[in-house]
Amino acid sequence: MDGNKSHSSVATFVLLGLSARRELQLSLFPGFLGVYLVTLAWNLGLIVLIRMDTHLHTPMYFFLSFLSSIDICYSSSISPRMLADFFRDEKTISLIACATQYFVLAWMGMSECSLLAAMAYDRYVAIRRPLQYSAIMAPGLCQKMVAGVFGTGFLSSLAQTVSCFHLYYCGPNIIQHFFCDMPQIITLSCSDPYISQLIVFLSAVFVGFGSFLVILLSYCFIAAAVLKISSVKRSSKAFSTCASHLAAVTLFYGTVLSVYMHRSSGHSMEQNKVLSMVYVIFIPMLNPLIYSLRNQEIKEALKRVVKTATH
Repeated sequence: MDGNKSHSSVATFVLLGLSARRELQLSLFPGFLGVYLVTLAWNLGLIVLIRMDTHLHTPMYFFLSFLSSIDICYSSSISPRMLADFFRDEKTISLIACATQYFVLAWMGMSECSLLAAMAYDRYVAIRRPLQYSAIMAPGLCQKMVAGVFGTGFLSSLAQTVSCFHLYYCGPNIIQHFFCDMPQIITLSCSDPYISQLIVFLSAVFVGFGSFLVILLSYCFIAAAVLKISSVKRSSKAFSTCASHLAAVTLFYGTVLSVYMHRSSGHSMEQNKVLSMVYVIFIPMLNPLIYSLRNQEIKEALKRVVKTATH
């Protein structure tokens, strides 16, 4: 088959979904619908709370509101279609819809990597240079960092999507997943996928691992600074401000790396589906809980907003 062809004879793909058993799919529907609704409620609630309470108008919560926005888009790119597919015998998706789903998913995924790095830098400045924190993390810089986060994610996702869906698809059209996942799509191509695979690899290295390196370096400097603090109370308080972010980073990178680093030998397709569910469906629900559960500032802000609303 000519590898230079830029059109495709395949107009639709077929998603295999979470399970081939229809009765199991129908029983899963209420649970996943509940998870999606909770994801929307918690993330929207956190965004509104941060906007309404002036005590939360700080760089950390500014970034957190955008993390919630990413999680809403991330979850919404997958969950509504997956929920509808539970009632379909044949889960077909058009080439354009598949490309759009992957584009949004990759954009939000790459943006989340970069945003977690920005949040790590924010914690580094807060602990290493507390007196200059307000001057360094000025609103202008925070806005530029967020613009950079979404710009990097957009360009990376666009390059991946165009290179993948520019390939020639001539026959096999079954995607062994519940969403349009790049590695699954590329294997269906009838043309040489080298350029597409190279772009995905470079995106993963520069955005994914680059962000992870920034996070790692930030926490190395944070640890060094905390160890120099003589007061046990102050050092424990410094670590506690980073605990939620560390938990979110560990959960996100842990599941993503488990899926994509060991795809060929480490896990079966079913195991990959379960791990994929964690980072595309459950992490967006868990992030606001992780950041709010033991956060006294958010609890106090919620009390103030409720008190204002009742009066």
